[in-house]
Amino acid sequence: MSENLIKVGITQGDINGIGYEVIFKTLADNRIFESFTPVIYGSSKVAAYHRKALNIPNFSLNSIKDIGEAHSKRINIINCLDDNIRVELGKSTTIGGEAAFNALELAVKDLKDGKIDVLVTAPINKKNIQSDSFNFPGHTEYLEQQAEGSKALMLMVSDIMKVGVVAGHVPLKDVPSKITKESILAKLRTLNETLTMDFSIRKPRVAVLGLNPHAGDQGVLGTEEQDIIIPALDEAKQEGIMALGPYPADGLFGSEQFKNFDAILAMYHDQGLAPFKALTFSKGVNYTAGLPFIRTSPDHGTAFDIAGQDKANFDSFRQAVYLAIDVCNNRRENKELRKNPLKTHDLSELEGGE
Repeated sequence: MSENLIKVGITQGDINGIGYEVIFKTLADNRIFESFTPVIYGSSKVAAYHRKALNIPNFSLNSIKDIGEAHSKRINIINCLDDNIRVELGKSTTIGGEAAFNALELAVKDLKDGKIDVLVTAPINKKNIQSDSFNFPGHTEYLEQQAEGSKALMLMVSDIMKVGVVAGHVPLKDVPSKITKESILAKLRTLNETLTMDFSIRKPRVAVLGLNPHAGDQGVLGTEEQDIIIPALDEAKQEGIMALGPYPADGLFGSEQFKNFDAILAMYHDQGLAPFKALTFSKGVNYTAGLPFIRTSPDHGTAFDIAGQDKANFDSFRQAVYLAIDVCNNRRENKELRKNPLKTHDLSELEGGE
């Protein structure tokens, strides 16, 4: 396998959903081999089942036992499942959850060991994947635990906006307890770092949303803005983070004022993701920022209702693959720049040569 190509690990996701369909459609273009080597973590048998259901006759896979056998000019697949696995298109099954986790577990191990450069995850079903080994609300929290000490930030990325959230996969009733000065600061630090290192944005500008309607209306509709969010922003500014706000969510998105910022930090999941998906659905990518490794995913779910029907839009998954590659290249370049900064000289040396 060529050492110059980025190795992209791809997990199959739920075997009864649209994961294989969007993977096949993304990898069907032979030009992919010019920029990366794909390695699917899944099952040759399950892949063959989906190819038949989707009537895709000319799509060959290179079945391998481990990453060391991957071929740079082939679509590689590592078998993570028992050959007796049963596919039930469009259904949420325990077997589907187990299969999704088996692929994820092996892919993350290879990612942490540096055997693949980036990870792109096809959608899982958050309910059927639950087990003693996976007791998390989603990929983000599992990957954070695997990163051992790092704090993840779910960052939705598209061509027109980037949206992160303070309180991610938590029930709405628990959101207020998650909104603290410390949690906001932590997310702002992570967001500022990822915008700089992973997206190569110098001095990024971040819009921070309020928690309450109209950002509290100066305390009339709630005091979290005055008591928690504004003090967090003041401290962030002292650290050199250009975080502005708090802004009312409806006004920021409705007036397109969001275009003046490099990213937006929402207080909770739907506050940020609802407008993001309304404006960019099928083009957006979920990026897990703040981790030592790189992971992206499409901004949609398993779509059981259309599984196996050749109706899935693969734009988001394709964008997820190429965003992972871009972030990998940016991170490598910026790490190198930080390691070898421009040498500074004393002014007297330049003037007098003494």
